[in-house]
Amino acid sequence: MQSGTAKTREWVLDYEPEQPREIEPLMGWTSSGDMRSQVRLRFATVEEAVAYAERHGIPYQVFDTKPSVRRPIAYADNFAFKRRDAWTH
Repeated sequence: MQSGTAKTREWVLDYEPEQPREIEPLMGWTSSGDMRSQVRLRFATVEEAVAYAERHGIPYQVFDTKPSVRRPIAYADNFAFKRRDAWTH
């Protein structure tokens, strides 16, 4: 399986939880009465995200992740003669 890089260049605003999550006793599901935990806002730039948070009085923190460096691999490389890993089925 190969992972793509779609939608990895946008900025996301997630709200901090206002209530702790609870385990429902009958089914064992985790739930919360906090509706903001379901909201995820996406922005094209960090400036748009910061401006939105400041305009609405939302305290924020900016976390910037390092871009992952991936070597492009072709499917045919699985069958190459120069393959170093053990062959498994």
